[in-house]
Amino acid sequence: MFEGSIVAIVTPFKNGAVDYDRLGQLAEYHIEQGTDGILPCGTTGESPTLSHEEHRKVVEFVVEKVNRRIPVIAGAGSNSTEEALSLTRYAKDVGADAVLSITPYYNKPTQRGMIKHFTRIATEVDIPIVLYNVPGRTGVNLLPETIAELSKVENIVAVKEASGSMSQICDIISRCDIIVVSGEDSITFPLLAAGGKGVISVAANIIPKDMAELVSSFKEDIARSRELHYKYWRLLKDLFIETNPIPVKTAMEMMGLLDFEVRLPLCEMSNDNKQKLRSTLSDCGLI
Repeated sequence: MFEGSIVAIVTPFKNGAVDYDRLGQLAEYHIEQGTDGILPCGTTGESPTLSHEEHRKVVEFVVEKVNRRIPVIAGAGSNSTEEALSLTRYAKDVGADAVLSITPYYNKPTQRGMIKHFTRIATEVDIPIVLYNVPGRTGVNLLPETIAELSKVENIVAVKEASGSMSQICDIISRCDIIVVSGEDSITFPLLAAGGKGVISVAANIIPKDMAELVSSFKEDIARSRELHYKYWRLLKDLFIETNPIPVKTAMEMMGLLDFEVRLPLCEMSNDNKQKLRSTLSDCGLI
C-alpha cells in the first residue's frame, strides 16, 4: 500500500467549517483518476488547525467514503507521544489501513527520544506506521541510523522523506530494509532511481493521473516517467512558493476543484505569486 502516488489530500472548508460534501467529491475524484492511496489530516490537510474532534471525523469520513477501494493512511502524529498514541488508536479503530507519524516538532527530541517515541506507538498499536521526516517544519532531522534502528520494529514499515537530501535518502536505503517514499514532489523521479517506491504527493491534488503515471511508468518506461517529471517540474516547485497548502488550494480554485479557504494563520497568496502560479498552470495546460 506504500507504493505509487498517495495524495496528501487537502481539507476543504466552507465558512470556516470542514466541507464534507466537497471532501467526499475529492475522494471519489482521486479514485477515478488512479491515485494509489489517500492521506487525510497531513500537513496539506491543515492538521495543525483542525480540532481533535475534526481530525478524528475527517479520518473516519475518508475511511468510510473510500470503503477499501484504495488504502487510507491517516495522519496521526504529534509532538506529544500520548496524543500521537490516541490518534493512532483512533485511526486503527475506524479502519484506516496505516498511519503517518511525524517526528515530534517544537520540543526537539534527541534521536534516542524519537526512537522511544515511535517504538512506543508501534508497540501499543498494531497498525502499519509510516515515519515522516520533514526537518524544515519540525526542527529535528530523523537520521538514517535512527531510521535503521526503527526499521527493526515490526510494524514500522516505511518512511516519508522530506529532508530534501538525496544523499540522506540513499543513506537510508543503503542501511536498512524499509520502504522510502518521497515527501517532496520535485524529487520523486530521482528518488525512484535511488530505490524509493513512490510519493506522498501535494501535486496529486491537481494532477492525480499524471503523478500516478510518473511513478507507475518508472519500471517499464523510464523515458515516460522522466518526461512527466520535466513536464511538471516548474509546477512541482511553484506549489511551494508559499507555505503549503496555500498554493495548491489556490491552484485548485483556479482549476474549479474547490473554493479557496484556509484557516489562520495561513492566508491567501500574494498577487505576484498568484500570477506566477496562474502562468505555470496555464503553461502546463491545466487552465
